[in-house]
Amino acid sequence: MDSGDFSLPAASVPGPSGAPTSLPVAQSYPSQAHTTVIAPVPAHPSGGENPFGEQRGGRGDGTGSGPPRNLRKRIGSMLAAIGAAIAKFFTVIKGFLLILLKVKFLTTVGTAFVSVVLYSLVFGWWFAVGFVVLLFVHEMGHVIQLRREGIRATAPFFIPFMGAVVGMKQMPDDALAEARVGLAGPILGTAGAAVCLAIAELANSPMLRALAYVGFFINLINLVPMTPFDGGRAMAAMAPVMWFFGLFVMLVLLLLTHIPFLLIFVLFGGYDTYRRWKLRGTGSPQQQAYYRVSPRNRLLVGMVYVGLIALLAVGMLHSEVLHYGTHTFNLR
Repeated sequence: MDSGDFSLPAASVPGPSGAPTSLPVAQSYPSQAHTTVIAPVPAHPSGGENPFGEQRGGRGDGTGSGPPRNLRKRIGSMLAAIGAAIAKFFTVIKGFLLILLKVKFLTTVGTAFVSVVLYSLVFGWWFAVGFVVLLFVHEMGHVIQLRREGIRATAPFFIPFMGAVVGMKQMPDDALAEARVGLAGPILGTAGAAVCLAIAELANSPMLRALAYVGFFINLINLVPMTPFDGGRAMAAMAPVMWFFGLFVMLVLLLLTHIPFLLIFVLFGGYDTYRRWKLRGTGSPQQQAYYRVSPRNRLLVGMVYVGLIALLAVGMLHSEVLHYGTHTFNLR
């Protein structure tokens, strides 16, 4: 056949009924034929999935990324951001509290260091350090008792050439608690000076002996029965009228010694005595309840007060070395 045309029977194709159907198909094959490969198209899966991938606008049944799923993602992101913000807030608060604690610590250490430097200009470095340590021991007696009484207080604050203070942020429940807080400082301070004297005796150190003497003397001065001294707080439970006697004693000391800083105690003590006596004179139920102390407790406070004065006086007599023979002790 010169034309090259011929007919072939078509392949059997199953029809709807499943029976093969024969159809005539005419195909022309030129002399140089090219084979064409047609990729088969996969049939639609039986599971109902789209062969072209997920639809862009799915219904959010968990298989697509439609609006409900996007909304859940946004809500989750918002909750995570809020949680992170809350955690950061508490981290900042914790850091702020740590800074406050450090500030209190730095206040005590900083004022103590300044006091040591200034005292060293007069007494020398070692004596200055020992003196500040004894002051710290005294103030810690107040701090310990304040915590036992459940009273908030400031950190110890050193004032060069005037000592150290611990401020109460609230008044005690009654005068007996105030007396316990006031006497706790001299009690621990006396113990600290006694330890210093014991070490001085063992080491035969005149400097430590003189330091113990000053420690006994400072604690004895604090027992003057006038506020804001510790003895004035003891008198609140014993006999508040003794505040006026303490003020008179401090005024006499000022006139005899001409020490300038005593004037500060006279002025401040005089004002505080006037203020507290005036409040006490109102006779209000609160004032009556505050100063109501049983005779037994009043006697116990008096015994501790007088006993401390006796111990401090004896300690000063045993540690006095500033002048001996024809020599004057050099604190340096």
